[in-house]
Amino acid sequence: MKPLSRRQLLHTLGAGTIGLPIAAVLGNSRALAQGRCMLTLGTPECNTSAIPPAFEPTGWRTIGLDHITFSVADYKKEAAFYVALMGWTLRRDDGTQAVLDLGDWGSVIFRQGAAGANRSVVESFGFVIDPWNARAVEAELRKRGLNPTVETDGQGFESFHVKDPDGFDLQISNGQGLGKLRRTPSTAKLSEPAPFESTGWKTVWLDHLSFSVTNYKESASFYMNVLGWQSTYDEGSQNELLIGDVGNIIIRGGNPLSPAFGRGGGRGRGASADPAARSARVDHISFGISPWDTDGVKAELEKRGLRAQIDTSSRHQAPDGTWVPDEIHTAAFKSYHTQTPNGYNLQISDVTHDGRLALSNAVRPKSAGK
Repeated sequence: MKPLSRRQLLHTLGAGTIGLPIAAVLGNSRALAQGRCMLTLGTPECNTSAIPPAFEPTGWRTIGLDHITFSVADYKKEAAFYVALMGWTLRRDDGTQAVLDLGDWGSVIFRQGAAGANRSVVESFGFVIDPWNARAVEAELRKRGLNPTVETDGQGFESFHVKDPDGFDLQISNGQGLGKLRRTPSTAKLSEPAPFESTGWKTVWLDHLSFSVTNYKESASFYMNVLGWQSTYDEGSQNELLIGDVGNIIIRGGNPLSPAFGRGGGRGRGASADPAARSARVDHISFGISPWDTDGVKAELEKRGLRAQIDTSSRHQAPDGTWVPDEIHTAAFKSYHTQTPNGYNLQISDVTHDGRLALSNAVRPKSAGK
């Protein structure tokens, strides 16, 4: 299998790469690539066999996104950016954090990070489940050894925090928190000027959370059995799950069935199996927007001085045998990556609820199923 030539690579990655050193382009290509086992399915390091489940299923369904929480170096700039670019609505700003509505279906919290902290990091996420009975939920979590901690507001909101296999903070709630606030008009005003004119876009879908973990099979099993998420495929290095009718998540990382697992630091081929070395991060988030126009979205990003880096996540074999990323106008999945004021990798796609399988079908190895 021949590697891409420099010319092919620059052409397929798009104009946003012009002028960049080739090392930077290659680094970005690897960072944005979906599924390192797409072309090596069936090899020992891409073993798609099942592992024992994390525990028995709870029987719960995920019915809503309460929030995604970021810690950022300048939360006011981040909030103003998303309002102008993605059409989000400021719900409140208390001087230390801003809460924004993603339409009527989800919320994002931008918290002011500590001095010297990373510029933008996802700290936690919270989901609404059904059925809800606080005592029963707590009992089921304890039964599975998850040691829940309680968070309530005294006004009907009930929730529990637990840690996933890598120690990432998961909040499970009854939907009477930010979801209840989203049902009322917002009168909050931004304290930071808009960085540019509004695009007029509306954020309509959580296309995917890109969740990099230590052991992707174990983490996928955890979320499937706690929150009722459903797998679309196991590719050998990642598993894309359906978060009910909320959105999708790609859980990617080390494969415990790979001969290389536990032989080195970091995620991927040689991810460490040492519990003390475990970690997880949401390295980027993709949101589906409306209206979508492939050339128009790119033009609007560049008009505002933003990167518009093409990502179709699929590839095809050229006549000379090389593997080439699909062209964005004809690809099943269309998206661009850009960067927020605090340096977060934001992906913007054409995916809506009805087309939610576009990415998983594009990435799924052909021999893994129809």
